[in-house]
Amino acid sequence: MTRARNGAPLVILGLSVLVVSTAAVMIRFAQQAGVPSLAIAFWRLGFAALVLSVVVFSKPESRQVLGELPKSTWIAIAFSGFFLALHFASWITSLAYTSVASSAALVTTNPIWIALISWLIFKQRIGGWLALGITTAMLGSLMIFLSDATNTSLGGSNPMLGNILALIGSFTVCGYLLIGQAIGNKISLWLYVTLVYAIGAGFLGVFALLSNTPLLGFASLGWLCLVGLAVGPQLIGHTGINYALKHLTPAVVAVAILAEPIGSALMAWLLFDEQFAPLQLAGFGLLLAGIFLATRRAVTA
Repeated sequence: MTRARNGAPLVILGLSVLVVSTAAVMIRFAQQAGVPSLAIAFWRLGFAALVLSVVVFSKPESRQVLGELPKSTWIAIAFSGFFLALHFASWITSLAYTSVASSAALVTTNPIWIALISWLIFKQRIGGWLALGITTAMLGSLMIFLSDATNTSLGGSNPMLGNILALIGSFTVCGYLLIGQAIGNKISLWLYVTLVYAIGAGFLGVFALLSNTPLLGFASLGWLCLVGLAVGPQLIGHTGINYALKHLTPAVVAVAILAEPIGSALMAWLLFDEQFAPLQLAGFGLLLAGIFLATRRAVTA
């Protein structure tokens, strides 16, 4: 890991997390402008894949590597794109039913699911910190569900459904992350994400076609949000986080990312007047603490 001698990586990390935090708010604006959730997911990945393709495939070495990829790697990339498509389809749809705060908090539980998958499938040992983190996060999630079930005035037409969809979004993104980790030494990061974004957009296009979801004909505000999602959270935000990972410890980056649901919740409070119930706030706190403990175990093991 390359250590930076100044504070630039920290500044870039902070700004990147802030940009990523705007995703839920822009999705909510797009939904209010009449853009269906599947269309939002399709164009978010589609626009990002288009921009990355122009940059990545302008290099001859990328085109050469593309032609030499083995069948097994293509299959892994296809599955990764499928999981990413399911992630965005379920999470973005969740924002049509539950509050931004609940959705953003629950969708960030993927470190918990990765830990459980690693234990159940890969037989990795769960230590004390990780067990405490999983238990704490599960308790926090339960409190959010209970709060939304008893107080529907917090935002969303069907909070329980939205919360379940957010958890599905968190679980499905684990496939994308685990596959990326498994084939990380076989393909460059930029080529990998370009292909996965394009394949994910393809799957979402099929989902939209099968469900008769329109992908065109939206108002100007809707298109502005779609372009903003691709350029902001998808390209600038995640690129900045990947840059920070090369100059800072994984622990620092992991802790910083925990600010994402907090930033999203604050923006929703300011822009949509979404209120918080005491039990919901307690659940947010426990959930984020649990993710921190699970991440701490992962980066110190």
